[in-house]
Amino acid sequence: MANGLPDPPCGLLTADSARSLVDSVDAFLFDCDGVIWKGDKLIEGVSQTMELLRKLGKKLVFVTNNSRKSRRQYSKKFRSLGLEVTEDEIFTSSFAAAMFLKLNNFPPEKKVYVVGEDGILEELKLAGFECFGGPEDGKKNIKLEADFYFEHDKSVGAVVVGLDQYFNYYKMQYARICISENPGCLFIATNRDPSGHMTSGQEWPGAGTMVAAVSCSVQKEPIVVGKPSSFLMDFLLKSFNLETSRMCMVGDRLDTDILFGHNTGCKTLLVLSGCTALPELLDASNKIHPDLYTTSVYDLVGLLQN
Repeated sequence: MANGLPDPPCGLLTADSARSLVDSVDAFLFDCDGVIWKGDKLIEGVSQTMELLRKLGKKLVFVTNNSRKSRRQYSKKFRSLGLEVTEDEIFTSSFAAAMFLKLNNFPPEKKVYVVGEDGILEELKLAGFECFGGPEDGKKNIKLEADFYFEHDKSVGAVVVGLDQYFNYYKMQYARICISENPGCLFIATNRDPSGHMTSGQEWPGAGTMVAAVSCSVQKEPIVVGKPSSFLMDFLLKSFNLETSRMCMVGDRLDTDILFGHNTGCKTLLVLSGCTALPELLDASNKIHPDLYTTSVYDLVGLLQN
């Protein structure tokens, strides 16, 4: 037991292990929700941690499953919180969805229906795809009357499902009917996170709840492009001249962030400032273990300065 925290099948971050970690990696990949911020509130010590790591010559990259914003919108959010982060340093699941379609030569004559928010729509448009749905369809209602027939666009070739605070029955039916009736229509999920810190004080249902609803209605599993899928890592490696063994994934979720690190060969650091509490990490049923764990990213500052 160290610093009052018991020892699970992974190491508690100490001054020695913090120095060893920093010396062994060239880049830190940070999740955002629950690691950098909660809602629109910056977690204590994040700016000092980023400043120190940059002074030590480390590359900082931000990899988030939250698809509500585009890279441009996230860069704006970082600036509003006093953090200088460029679009090139941000990799989102909304961006991953657009890049998946691009890499797989999605036909230009086909459209994309979006169960999600502006981040997905913006990234799809930037990639050159025609898309619709999103928040606008959150205003639409249907009446289940005997003679009601639900019309849909038969040129939709892909449905992308992500976090959607405007999720409703209309969207679920539109997604269901496109996937079920349009030949070859792709079913893409930005991620399957069950919950997340959408506000500073509470966790809220994550994209996984919307994905599960659509998946159940079509009896089909989606293609998942966000963490823990290694798909995002392909773009990281193309963007930066780095080796995965010289990266450390820092996150607050075992089943996405830490598993993403395992799947891609990164070192892993779990922080307990977000979704994962210590009892969950220690639970005998938990099979996903980070290399190291600590209370928050700010611990790096104190430990490295010791």
